[in-house]
Amino acid sequence: MPSFTVFKGSEDGAPKKSITCKPDMLLGDTVLVRITASGLCGTDLHYKNKDMVLGHEGVGIVEGVGPNVQYLQAGDRVGWGYETDSCGLCKYCLRGEEIFCPKRAIYGSSNLDQGSFASYGIWREAFLHPIPDSLSDEAAAPLQCGGATVFTCLHDAGADETIGIMGVGGLGHLAMQFAAKMGCRVVVISGSERKREQAMKLGAHRFISMAEGIQELEEDWRLTRLLVTTSAQPTWGAILPLMASKSTIYPLSVASSNLQIPYMPLILQGIAIQGSLVATRAVHRAMLRFAALHNVEPIIERFPMSEAGIKEAMDKLEEGKVFYRAVLIPQQV
Repeated sequence: MPSFTVFKGSEDGAPKKSITCKPDMLLGDTVLVRITASGLCGTDLHYKNKDMVLGHEGVGIVEGVGPNVQYLQAGDRVGWGYETDSCGLCKYCLRGEEIFCPKRAIYGSSNLDQGSFASYGIWREAFLHPIPDSLSDEAAAPLQCGGATVFTCLHDAGADETIGIMGVGGLGHLAMQFAAKMGCRVVVISGSERKREQAMKLGAHRFISMAEGIQELEEDWRLTRLLVTTSAQPTWGAILPLMASKSTIYPLSVASSNLQIPYMPLILQGIAIQGSLVATRAVHRAMLRFAALHNVEPIIERFPMSEAGIKEAMDKLEEGKVFYRAVLIPQQV
């Protein structure tokens, strides 16, 4: 029975090296992937105290395929993200919204014995995504969740839209690149002036510092979509006047607190609040093609995929000191 190295959460929150064993034979449409890079996502912090293998932003090389695999072959580069299976038969799957399948397999609740913090993984072919040649493994890894999350909110945006992005971090710095390359007007909202120069280089057309106070936007620059990528809730009374009528707010950061927002601006302007959970497979693959064509890449810090390296990366992420996405690199044995 083959085995491979994995890194799990633990009661004290420190990553622990372990071993996962799998059957000798690849069954059905399963694929053996040797992991070459893994992104570290904020969601991983929520599971660091749980007895499960961590990581869901994986990239690697196919080393074996089951008898029913149709397209992938040894040597192909692939990635996977938050969802790794669905029933394929429910109304959500049938209309291409498998991320909401009642029997979906998603990170933190399924496949707890494997993840992207590992040397290998075995996944269904249908949930592995080809990596374009122009994307390196390290650049592609954070796109598997971070990139997919923001692209889901943007992929159908019109070129005449004004996209607001709150927060210049792991998600925000990808969102502004995607939005700018789509031809949209991009307005970045941040807590201070500190990241203005970086935001403008990444595609922002305007930068608003909350510390300096928010000024009214002219009609064409009012936000048609607002992606909230900060962990703390904004002062909604200051943000809502920036929104266009019939606009949409996407709260993307995971928080245990309630979302509290004034009623009347939502009603009078027809503003929608839209929940969003990463990408469907079709949108995920479109995101990778778009990123490759338009040179959208994360700014990353590299860490070794070891107990010490993972702990260092997770500690920095928890302290808000990662610039902007952490990527774990497996160590040569």
